[in-house]
Amino acid sequence: MTRTTSNWAALAAAEPELAEAVEERFAAFTHHVLATLRKDGSPRTSGLEVRFLAGELWLAMMPDSRKALDLRRDPRFALQANPGPGTEMAGGDVRIAGRAVEVHDPAQRARYVEEVEPPEPFHLFRTELTEVVRTRVEDDTYLVVEVWAPGVPVRTLKRT
Repeated sequence: MTRTTSNWAALAAAEPELAEAVEERFAAFTHHVLATLRKDGSPRTSGLEVRFLAGELWLAMMPDSRKALDLRRDPRFALQANPGPGTEMAGGDVRIAGRAVEVHDPAQRARYVEEVEPPEPFHLFRTELTEVVRTRVEDDTYLVVEVWAPGVPVRTLKRT
C-alpha cells in the first residue's frame, strides 16, 4: 500500500484547528524528539528544533549529524513534541510522522536562512506528512485521540 503525503499547508487547509493546536504544542518548547532509522533499521532518537514556515514543517540540523545521515539514507521519521515538565502535558501529546526531503535549492535555503538565521553550514529538510496524532484529556474524563492522514478527515476516538 502506498502512503499519500502532504505538506503542512495541506494539513492547515484541511484541518485548521488541529494544525493550530499542533503548532502551539511545538511552540511551547524549543527542543523536541526526532526518531530516524539507523543503517541496521533500529531506531535513533535525537533532540531537534523545528520550524513551521511558508506552509512547510522544516527540520534543520548540523552538517553530517547522525540524524541527517539517517534521513539521507531513509527519509522516514517520527517527531514528538516536547511533553514539558511534570505530567500535565498542557495542549496534549503531539506526534508527526512522514518523510524528510533534503532541500538543495539555493533560493529555498536562502529564504530559510533569512527567516531563521541558523548556524551554517547545515542540512535542511522539508517534510511530507503521512500522519499527525494529538492525544489529550478532555473534561478530566476522556482520553481523546485525533488522527489525521492526507486525504482523510480527522478521526477522533474517545476513551473513558
